[in-house]
Amino acid sequence: MLTTSYREMLKHQFFGKEQREPVRPVPVVIRTKSDYLTPPATGLRATWIGWATVLVEIDGRTVLTDPIWSERCSPSTLIGPKRFHWPPIPLDELPQIDAVVISHDHYDHLDMATVRELGAGGTHFIVPLGVGAHLERWGIADAQIHELDWNESIAIRGLQITATPARHYSGRNPRHPSETLWASWVVKGPRHRFFFSGDSGYSDQFRIIGAKHGPFDLTLIKIGASDPSWADIHMTPEQAVQTNLDLRGRVMLPVHWATFNLAFHAWREPADRAVLAARNAGVALVIPKPGEFFEPGTGVLPHQVWW
Repeated sequence: MLTTSYREMLKHQFFGKEQREPVRPVPVVIRTKSDYLTPPATGLRATWIGWATVLVEIDGRTVLTDPIWSERCSPSTLIGPKRFHWPPIPLDELPQIDAVVISHDHYDHLDMATVRELGAGGTHFIVPLGVGAHLERWGIADAQIHELDWNESIAIRGLQITATPARHYSGRNPRHPSETLWASWVVKGPRHRFFFSGDSGYSDQFRIIGAKHGPFDLTLIKIGASDPSWADIHMTPEQAVQTNLDLRGRVMLPVHWATFNLAFHAWREPADRAVLAARNAGVALVIPKPGEFFEPGTGVLPHQVWW
């Protein structure tokens, strides 16, 4: 799966010269529950919380992707990658969450503390096969956990949510790798639909997903943590833009960058490369600040280069 040796990866990790963390604070737009009392005029609105976490309001319902509110994406609260910025809205200020979709069980995508707090409010979790066992151990009620295989769907509060293929791996313990499934997700409402890539390398599966489920009003596609040694499991920003084209996405929101130091590249590189690739491909790309929401259907998209 990896094209360079583990020793080379460790050498790059510890001795690389890239600017992997911001030198200034990441600008954050602070939100509270009151910001969500008025529904989006177009029926579709997205708030990038950070990393792969996005709050999507779609046709009267609200979906969270890969929610992580913890300070570190690590099994420890004392060591491990630490956030560049705090989430723009506290968990207890969120509007009602109708569904949470989880792409896989790595620590930067499946956060125990966040899942427990959301679960206490009765939220439904839609997860790939095997991931439900983690939630059960954390005290989430069986009725709130819905496990899907690729190409299986479930109806949740008027939304159709489908697990679709991705090219990645899983595991929270290196001694037990890839014992659970990973997935991308299609979420369809009565009027709108969006796609969430989770973590994935590039593959022809996205063209197949686009033909079957597209076009999409919004795509949430990962752009960070790309490297030649991870080509099979992490797409590049340029491949992310191509993925949007394959999916027939109308507006692309890049995710999986600018929150944790989990890559060999400079922290701002994914956004710079994605902007250039999108411009060359004629793709409508939006890179909001954390907490800055937008409605893809208005045509008025955040355009400030804040990074």
